[in-house]
Amino acid sequence: MSEFDLLIVVTGVLLLLGVLGSKATSRLGVPAVVVFLVIGMLAGSEGPGGIAFDNPELAQAVGVIALSFILFSGGLDTRWSDVRQVGGPAFVLATVGVAATAVITGLFAMWLLGLPPAAGMLLGAIVSSTDAAAVFSVLRSRGVALRPRLQALLEVESASNDPMAVLLTVGVIAYLGGQSTGLWWAVGFFVRQMGLGAVMGILFGRVTVWTLNRVRLDYEGLYPVLTVTAVLLSYGVTSWLGGSGILAVYVAALVLGASDFVHKQSLIEYHDGVAWFMQIVMFGVLGLLVFPSELVAVAWPALGVVAGLMFVARPVVVFGLLPRGWSVRERLMVSWVGLRGSVPIVLATFPLVAGVEHASTIFNVVFFIVLTSVLLQGTSIPWTSARLRVQGEPEPLRPRPSEYIRLARQAGRAPETMTVAPGSAADGRQIVDLGLPEGTLIVLVTRGDQYLVPQGGTVLQAGDDLLVIGDPTVIGTMRDLCSPPVQPQQQA
Repeated sequence: MSEFDLLIVVTGVLLLLGVLGSKATSRLGVPAVVVFLVIGMLAGSEGPGGIAFDNPELAQAVGVIALSFILFSGGLDTRWSDVRQVGGPAFVLATVGVAATAVITGLFAMWLLGLPPAAGMLLGAIVSSTDAAAVFSVLRSRGVALRPRLQALLEVESASNDPMAVLLTVGVIAYLGGQSTGLWWAVGFFVRQMGLGAVMGILFGRVTVWTLNRVRLDYEGLYPVLTVTAVLLSYGVTSWLGGSGILAVYVAALVLGASDFVHKQSLIEYHDGVAWFMQIVMFGVLGLLVFPSELVAVAWPALGVVAGLMFVARPVVVFGLLPRGWSVRERLMVSWVGLRGSVPIVLATFPLVAGVEHASTIFNVVFFIVLTSVLLQGTSIPWTSARLRVQGEPEPLRPRPSEYIRLARQAGRAPETMTVAPGSAADGRQIVDLGLPEGTLIVLVTRGDQYLVPQGGTVLQAGDDLLVIGDPTVIGTMRDLCSPPVQPQQQA
């Protein structure tokens, strides 16, 4: 077997172990990130896998690409109503809160690890953001639901605070490298990164929606290629112009998620799968970069930094920044649900690539912090939410739109297409007013260049193409409603 063939086999085995391991950890209530990291460490030079890997540049490149797709999937699936509901508090936590967390954690790092001030602040900046994917993978696997407002705050904050952590990390590294010129440089850097990131994200989001709805591709499989292209261009072009590519990707996904476009649900599902793939690859590669023997050397002081982050920095930020109206129980839950995950480990490669002093120590401590956070906080989220009595009603599991056609075919009900004729019984009427038989499902309404997901209040118009699922009786009734009116026969 050639080395290339062996590499393919090893990659396939590691991916399979990651998928199967995530199933096992979900039953234990442990975030899947743990098994991905452990698999990477076991496959490394100090594990049974024996793979020699010491390339932080490659690890950083893989991490940045993976983060872009993970954030895109998160933004695509974020409900705009949640953003509006908790946008203010979430924005404050994702900006001021991240900066305050970085400072407090940095002070603990200076005290316990003996790092100089700049290196301590760099470590604090790296671990200052939380991980939404880790939090909600635990909630879903254990069947736990929080109060709607509380869950929305955690989701929006965790999904939007990564760009701030990236900016702080890059800014401190620039200071250590002598690239900055003081306060005004930092302010200009922040404004340029955030401003360009937001503007370019909105631009790419709207262009992507327009392209998806206007460009009629001959093959459905090419639509995911368009959205993958949007991710790559959003990050690449924005970074090239000097903005935050990570922020641009997330904002573009938010714009897409708030818009109607063709094949929306199937594209959301596709990028969910891509995000999982990227997590396995990213954490596997980052796990390869770790030498477990070096983690032991920093274990005790790193535990002290973890304690400072969990029990001092995060609670101080949450209790100090959340506005009135949030109860003590809710504040305690937000304080505890502050898991560190993918972003800190990726950011920990930045000092390695830049050749910053103490970079190796920072990387090992960050890795230890992430492992401790997901193991301790991740496994205790269901118990904590129950003790604080902040649980809500879980949403009922319903088949996704893409599954309706599969379920209908299994039940012997093939989907049918029909067109609303001018003057028909369905023309100009709401779906709810048609008196459709039980079991009727109108999956999609195509109106010119628009694709609409129908609701009860959707008004059908002449020329609409409908995708309908139902038994033969239902299909017959729908065809009658969509057919042209019968013209009375003229008397001879």
